[in-house]
Amino acid sequence: MKIALITGISGQDGSYLTEYLLSKGYEVHGLVRKIALEDPSHRLWRLKNVFDKIILHAANIESYQSIFKIMQKIKPDECYHLASESFVSYLFEDEYSTIKTNINGIHNILSSLKDACPECKLYFAGSSEMFGNAEESPQNEKSRFNPRSIYGISKVAGYQLVKNYRNQYGLFTCSGILFNHESPRRGFEFVTRKISSSIARINKGLANEIRLGNIDSERDWGFSGDYVVAMHSMLQQEKPIDVVVATGQSFSVRDFLKIGFDEVGLNYKDYVKIDNRFYRPSEKVKLIGDASKAKKHLNWTPTINFQELVLMMVKSDIDALQEKN
Repeated sequence: MKIALITGISGQDGSYLTEYLLSKGYEVHGLVRKIALEDPSHRLWRLKNVFDKIILHAANIESYQSIFKIMQKIKPDECYHLASESFVSYLFEDEYSTIKTNINGIHNILSSLKDACPECKLYFAGSSEMFGNAEESPQNEKSRFNPRSIYGISKVAGYQLVKNYRNQYGLFTCSGILFNHESPRRGFEFVTRKISSSIARINKGLANEIRLGNIDSERDWGFSGDYVVAMHSMLQQEKPIDVVVATGQSFSVRDFLKIGFDEVGLNYKDYVKIDNRFYRPSEKVKLIGDASKAKKHLNWTPTINFQELVLMMVKSDIDALQEKN
């Protein structure tokens, strides 16, 4: 039985990956903050269906000693480093905590693997934010990084650390450069979940508007449950590779709104209020991923399209409201 260790196991991707690895017969361990173990119903809700099938460890990814002890104890075959400060801010107000968590976190993971279990294969969660103000579209593994957010900068640094440990120490380390991926388990601070949950509340008569920024902003949106399959596949290769994971299609926030509101028989124009507080700088070149390498080497293609994703999220939030009543 293979042993997998997941940092960020309580997040969207971590929970889907956990379920996928369990279905493959893995023994799954996860790193969580101590406070999460003290309040599992609130902080570990995404893992409620598999809570009794996994082993959780309280740890701080910013502490090398904390990570090293766990690595030495469980000796994982595969490690998936998903934990990070993941909400993208362009205002730099959280730059210090983002830099500290994201860069120190992957550095401690890499160093612990090297010292405690160098045979373990590592997956690092990169991001399309690494491309930032891209110079070409679509972006692939050879496209130049040009991050414009602290989050993107921290992910580029992590990517380079992963590459360095692979080249200098011969570790099996790879990065998945993932474009936006969503699901009903997405946090409410992200625009897709903000929209789907607001549609559910408006449909129920609990709200009468949703405030957004630039609704013509476009993204390459996929389903998180598809993307964790690519993560796992990367660690099954004979040699480590870095891979872009994306749908190759771009849709706007307006598209998301129209599909979602149409599902409940409403016109989004009657409920959406434009609020300048939520505007982000627009890209000169569209961020769209070229996942040709993933298809060729991993035999990976997305199974859920954009419309299915939107409807899945809206339905989930409507069902959740009904369960509360």
